[in-house]
Amino acid sequence: MVTYKKTNMEIANGLKGKDLLSLLDYTSEEVAFLLDFANDMKQEMLAGHMPPLLVGKTLGMIFEKHSTRTRISFEVGMIQLGGHAMFMNARDLQIGRGESVYDTGHVFSEYLDGVMIRANSHEMVKELAEHTSVPVINGLTDIFHPCQALADLLTILEVKGSLAGKKIAYIGDGNNVAHSLIIAAAHMGMHAAVATPVGFEYDADLLLKAQEIATANGGSVVTTTNPVEAVKDADVVYTDVWTSMGQEDEAAARLEAFKDFQINDELVAYAKKDYMFLHCLPAHREEEVATSVIDGPNSYVFQQAGNRLHAQKAVLATLLG
Repeated sequence: MVTYKKTNMEIANGLKGKDLLSLLDYTSEEVAFLLDFANDMKQEMLAGHMPPLLVGKTLGMIFEKHSTRTRISFEVGMIQLGGHAMFMNARDLQIGRGESVYDTGHVFSEYLDGVMIRANSHEMVKELAEHTSVPVINGLTDIFHPCQALADLLTILEVKGSLAGKKIAYIGDGNNVAHSLIIAAAHMGMHAAVATPVGFEYDADLLLKAQEIATANGGSVVTTTNPVEAVKDADVVYTDVWTSMGQEDEAAARLEAFKDFQINDELVAYAKKDYMFLHCLPAHREEEVATSVIDGPNSYVFQQAGNRLHAQKAVLATLLG
């Protein structure tokens, strides 16, 4: 883990009221703090304690995309912290009928203590945050998925005991999940290897930023088109669906492009024997991952999904508290 140069209270106070749009906007100390706080939240809950840190607070949750884990974890998290979460389908809001993001953001600021949005466009979410005086949390956009990455690293930390120096291999589409995962791993001094087919690479500008962060923390980030090269000696093997929401028209072409990138028993044999398999879910068994892997003894996908709750609670309690 990153060594704190400030006290936890100083870090927490510095994050209060801040947006969470991308982990690029956070220091490595701040990411480490959120992971520690998420672990504390989980231990409190397992001990039967649910500190009411957000009594009287209301989180507005806007959804342009379908959701299972994001909606449930944020809603349950607010309840456990003593607050309230309000589900809002974007189609039912005036923003869905043409009201400007500028006006919507200012109106939200009059009613809510925070906004979580799961949206199509990252640029729209940035604009919303600009015009909203309360914290805006990115629940997923076309470029980033920061809350997922926090839950991912919390799971690795629980199983492996540490993050710095561990190798994580991401195999598949260079998408929003990949972007946030590798940036988070870089903050924690991990060694990340990304394997994507030609034409589906990790964003080049984000790759440079992740490499800079990793180098500063003693880690590294490399890319390849060879899944075996990426998985070799990995502590963690991670994948996502090959066709995300909104890409259904590309499904056939993507199946062909990704056919050699399935996480199966042959591929994970190159990883360490005690490797972890992670997937942000939902998964398409026998497509991006073999059933024998995702349902096998090295799979931690449901622990990972459960940790969305604790990561979300740490974010909510810090930014809204």
